[in-house]
Amino acid sequence: MKKIAKVSMFAALIVAAYLGLWPVPIVPVSWTAPTPPGYTGIHAVNQRLAGLRQIALGGEVGPEHVLAGRDGKLYTGVFSGKILRMNADGGALETYADTGGRPLGLDFDGAGNLIVADAVKGLLSVAPDRSVSVLADQVGGEAIRFADGVAVAANGKIYFSDASQRFGPVQRDTMEAAMLDVLEQSSTGRVLEYDPARKATRVVAGGLSFSNGVLLSGDQRWLYVSESGKYRVWKIAVDAAGVDVRVASPQAQVLLDNLPGYPDNLVRGAGGRIWLGLSGPRNDLDKMADKPYLRKLMLRLPRALWPEPKPYGHVLAFTEDGRIVADLQDPGGASPVTTGATEVAGRLYIHNVGAGSIGWLQR
Repeated sequence: MKKIAKVSMFAALIVAAYLGLWPVPIVPVSWTAPTPPGYTGIHAVNQRLAGLRQIALGGEVGPEHVLAGRDGKLYTGVFSGKILRMNADGGALETYADTGGRPLGLDFDGAGNLIVADAVKGLLSVAPDRSVSVLADQVGGEAIRFADGVAVAANGKIYFSDASQRFGPVQRDTMEAAMLDVLEQSSTGRVLEYDPARKATRVVAGGLSFSNGVLLSGDQRWLYVSESGKYRVWKIAVDAAGVDVRVASPQAQVLLDNLPGYPDNLVRGAGGRIWLGLSGPRNDLDKMADKPYLRKLMLRLPRALWPEPKPYGHVLAFTEDGRIVADLQDPGGASPVTTGATEVAGRLYIHNVGAGSIGWLQR
């Protein structure tokens, strides 16, 4: 019995040492999470996103962003690195280009080039002849590690997010990198500007906890930027120069705060409203906000012991002054990772980083 007790004690010491000392990839920062608003008021639980019709993608997975082109076609990047093009009903599905990385945000410039924020490759351009070129993969001598959202201004300048300077996708796995960045909360996300006339890239703003979707205001003077890790959407001046959003500035204002989920893509819809995807509901990470050691401990546990995230579809629309005018949910989780929504020709197409199809509903 004494021998068994010694073995048990030794095993317990090994486990304790592992849980306390085993190296993890994050250096977590303490922060104060706002009290979750819950699903009340404008966000009251509803079924408006349930029962979506589906457009199959021929075995491809991960339409994280859906762009409506001026040619009436839909464009989306998928996990394999391909950019798919199809009719509005999903017909004539084809591979438009292959970046060899992980294409996320998409937009067209005035010359008909498809501008791509590729999480692996950086900022790319796909010419009308479908050739792919790199516009920017570094800024100030530092690598762009996680290009995410993108928006092209009328003057040709391109604004895009570099979600994290700490974690980039490994084998195209953007979800893992995003999870690590949000767990760490070091707030290294930034918004960048690429000027094609000068072939130069500069930092517009930094200090963001996983900077995500990017959209220009109607007057082109402001950028709306999703900060996924802190549940908010910013309004940042396009002419800002390296502003740190953690320091009060008239050039960076919080427009939407304390959202019930992780804000993702931003897309202009009918009547000028802006659609925002919430890629998942708030969870127990909030309780660990001021306890960095617990976040380290979490990473040392086998993933099988992690609580399963609640699948919950959720998109909303707001006006440029921050008034929410639509809120669509699917509590049943048929659309579990709703990264955004694209409204065109009376249809609302739902972006979903984990799906093998594009869901849509009639508006």
